[in-house]
Amino acid sequence: MSEGLATHPAAVDARGWGWRHASRLRPAVQGVDLRVEPGERVLLVGPSGAGKSTLLHAMAGVHGGDDEGEAFGELLVDGIEPARARGRAGLVLQDPDSQVILARVGDDVAFGCENLGVPRDEIWRRVHVALDDVGLDVPLDHPTSALSGGQKQRLALAGALAMRPGLLLLDEPTANLDPAGVREVRAAVERVLDRHGSTLVVVEHRVDIWADLVDRVVVLGHDGRLIADGAPRLVLARERDALLDAGVWVPGAPLGAGTARATDGTAPDPMIAARGLAIGRSVKGVVQRGLELELLRGTSTVVTGPNGAGKSTLALTLGGLLRPIEGRVEASASLSAGLRGDPIAWRSRDLLTRIGTVFQEPEHQFVTSTVRAELEVAPRALRLGDRETAERVDELLARLRLERIARANPFTLSGGEKRRLSVAAVLAARPSVLILDEPTFGQDRTTWLELTTLLRTLVDDGLTLLSVTHDAAYIGALGDDRIQLEHSTERAFA
Repeated sequence: MSEGLATHPAAVDARGWGWRHASRLRPAVQGVDLRVEPGERVLLVGPSGAGKSTLLHAMAGVHGGDDEGEAFGELLVDGIEPARARGRAGLVLQDPDSQVILARVGDDVAFGCENLGVPRDEIWRRVHVALDDVGLDVPLDHPTSALSGGQKQRLALAGALAMRPGLLLLDEPTANLDPAGVREVRAAVERVLDRHGSTLVVVEHRVDIWADLVDRVVVLGHDGRLIADGAPRLVLARERDALLDAGVWVPGAPLGAGTARATDGTAPDPMIAARGLAIGRSVKGVVQRGLELELLRGTSTVVTGPNGAGKSTLALTLGGLLRPIEGRVEASASLSAGLRGDPIAWRSRDLLTRIGTVFQEPEHQFVTSTVRAELEVAPRALRLGDRETAERVDELLARLRLERIARANPFTLSGGEKRRLSVAAVLAARPSVLILDEPTFGQDRTTWLELTTLLRTLVDDGLTLLSVTHDAAYIGALGDDRIQLEHSTERAFA
């Protein structure tokens, strides 16, 4: 066995454990009694905001001191506090950007091993194996800043796998991956578990991805307490109604979200059109050329394709936030309303009510210290009165299930809550065109339905919607028009 390799899988014990963020009155999770046996494989599910990520972070020992929050009860890894169990846990976070540390791919994967004192030759052997396991086929000196969101997710997983942890903790590791990437990452995790026998705790809303790999399903309820625990088939059959009520994606349960509405692909006055468009983050990094496309008024369009094909780059370019490398983006006369036709020339204030863009990483848009204040930013910028501002904010808080966390700091929210907040903050300006990058990331079944239904209603009322997504159910509900991108022959990473 290689030096530095975990020699045995870890055990986890929680007794009456809970955690309250310093900025919150209510605990994020509470009263958890849980024993995870060495080598056991556990799927942790529950509604958005139930505390799944909080519990996972506690197992990894990465919660801060008293200034960040307060712990209750006891949580141990191999009989000791997780913060003292150095190297025993490997954690992959919801937001892969927050785990990218170094400028080059190889160095980033090697970082954890270096901190554990693994010999140099062994480190680089592990780096190559880990990158191959997760299907990230880029040179070791490739810039981490040039990776797509999905590629960064694979990078984070490779860094965790390279450390050979006794406890592998995965927080929605497949959320931003294309279907092929989901299969690759799941297979990679299975290979590593079979090879090294690590204990696994994985958080995921989509049960079907992991159901046949795990031994056990643990379900947290809306109040952060355990409501079900047992073998996957038994829990899914016996607790089906309770799981659906808790927002769990129970395999086979109908969604009732409706279906996309086919269009003829033409319109006399498309809201936004691309002509001879080449896109990239720089002139040396072109990812697509010769794009010709239109966003039709009152239509929902989805952009699909493999990670790294330039989907997010296209969204930012159409939204007037990234300059085209070649060609042009044209806004309709009604949308530009006295401005130049190319949105890249518009000021941020001009964009507010015309084109609203929600980034792939929600945190990149947050500028205030509370959820309510975040929703007030756009109405205040538009100089709306207090009454109208309050009406818009209250409506969005209710429709996107953010009322109970209206006073919370946006950066303390769960991944699903952050996504809904970022969408709501843009909707507060009531733009004519809405561009969403991975809109259903981190959503449980209930909030997915509510968000999708809201977007369908807005489109039916005249909103022009563009969504970058890998979510097949979302495409089925809102893919009126579809733009499929493939890797360019001058392949770069968007």
